[in-house]
Amino acid sequence: MVPLQVDIVGYLSARLEEALPVLRDILSSEFGLAIVLGIFVLEGAMLLYFIPSEGIIPAAVFLTDGSPLDVFVLLTVAVVGATAGQFALFTAAKRLGRERLLDSRWVRIGDERLGRFDSWFENWGPIVVPVSNSLLFTRGMLTIPAGLAELDDREFLLLSAIGTLSFESLLAGATLFLLSV
Repeated sequence: MVPLQVDIVGYLSARLEEALPVLRDILSSEFGLAIVLGIFVLEGAMLLYFIPSEGIIPAAVFLTDGSPLDVFVLLTVAVVGATAGQFALFTAAKRLGRERLLDSRWVRIGDERLGRFDSWFENWGPIVVPVSNSLLFTRGMLTIPAGLAELDDREFLLLSAIGTLSFESLLAGATLFLLSV
């Protein structure tokens, strides 16, 4: 049997080459930032999974050649959009409650998985909101438990924005670093 060899860098380079023309067209259009904002709102509300920020931020930083003003604007749009989307999901969790939220067809998290994130929130409190937003595979997952626990709106907005800023800044910083190498 031949071992399976995967060229991760080649694969990612090919996907980036496919995405760059599309993203370049979006960013250079009259409504480019509004479109990016909309993408981040949908991603923050956990409604968009096919265009994650893990791809948008690095590609956009690459396309802007790392201009400090462009990176600042991009990070601002990302944080405002993702935080607005998370706040919408947080508010839905607060108002609808656990059962109605899980019964809705647009929430893609099961009861068991939500239970794990509930226990994180119960054990660690609101600090897990920015921590989870700073980590790759848990981004936004504490939004629903925070809403169900009826965390204060302003506190949630601040914690969500801090975590999102941390994550998106790390992505932008890593991209800038790789561009300089």
